[in-house]
Amino acid sequence: MELPRERMIHNGVHALSNVELIAILLGTGSAGESVVNLAHRVMGHVGGLRQFLDVSMEELIEVRGIGPAKAISLLASIELGRRIAKTTPETRCTIRSPEDVSKFMMEELRYLKQEHFVCLFLNTKNQVIGQHTIFIGSLNSSIVHPREVFKEAIRRSSASIICLHNHPSGDPAPSKEDIEVTKRLIQAGQLVGIDVLDHVVIGDGRYYSLKEHALI
Repeated sequence: MELPRERMIHNGVHALSNVELIAILLGTGSAGESVVNLAHRVMGHVGGLRQFLDVSMEELIEVRGIGPAKAISLLASIELGRRIAKTTPETRCTIRSPEDVSKFMMEELRYLKQEHFVCLFLNTKNQVIGQHTIFIGSLNSSIVHPREVFKEAIRRSSASIICLHNHPSGDPAPSKEDIEVTKRLIQAGQLVGIDVLDHVVIGDGRYYSLKEHALI
């Protein structure tokens, strides 16, 4: 019979029962008792999943095999879940222009001493749903492989992407290589159905949009 951790690895966290999730948080059982049996007893003592919201450390320690360390692990997880439940969806940045891209990424990229090639992943409303640094170093087509770019885009269910990289010199004017890399990514995007909307080069307080300058 698979242990909860093994089931989670093979089948995913959603396949686990409430008791199995508690068992993972407990980590180990007590003397002569498996962690799953201990988790069953904890659940029975507390009275159900909903009752965990009001359980105290003293109540948990009443269970044989539950010491302060295990009780703290359970209480910390309960509190984390409580805080997540209270959070509201964060306001996502909407990209309507190259200037929006610049405002979103300028301070993060302008002072870097090496070139960073970054992708912004957008949904159908042009809202940023994530970003990822694809590589660090001088831009060339052999390093910026479409596979790496679109693997992340597909994983995040992106409708489109915007590429960026910085020029440590402070001058955002694109090189011939910058343009060639962008065109290659656009072609790859057309094959997988994910649009490359722009490639924005970030300098020191300045930016250059390849789309704005009709280079792509």
